[in-house]
Amino acid sequence: MEQKTKINAEDGKQEIVVTREFDLPLALLFKAYVEPDIVEQWMGTKVLKLENKKHGSWQFETTDPMGNKHGFNGVIHEFSPNQKITRTFEMENTPFPVQLEFLEFEKLTDDTSKLIMHIVYRSVADRDEMLRLPFAQGINMAHNRLQLIVNKLK
Repeated sequence: MEQKTKINAEDGKQEIVVTREFDLPLALLFKAYVEPDIVEQWMGTKVLKLENKKHGSWQFETTDPMGNKHGFNGVIHEFSPNQKITRTFEMENTPFPVQLEFLEFEKLTDDTSKLIMHIVYRSVADRDEMLRLPFAQGINMAHNRLQLIVNKLK
């Protein structure tokens, strides 16, 4: 099956650029990132906090099949509705340092939109370690769920 979410990771750089086109109007794609009940559905996580504003913070929690809880959190540095979210992303209790994410939302047509995620890691080694995980498959699966779930809101 084709991966609709594209990952661009240039050798020797500490960044990844993730792009995905959705068959969703821009407002619905953006809503999928800012409405806690929708985020929970497509990410398969519990939203503990989601303050969508400059200097806001967010906190999610996932439970794995063995019942272990995994936390994720960050700070929102920039929030422009239907345009962009700049935030930090931290996986708690892992060796991965905080990363910086620039999410840009772009209208393609009245019924289609595009997400561009520019993720910056502390080092090339940290970025490469992330790429050794099933990162690409995981984000593609999450985006596929986002498309299916948000389609129902049209």
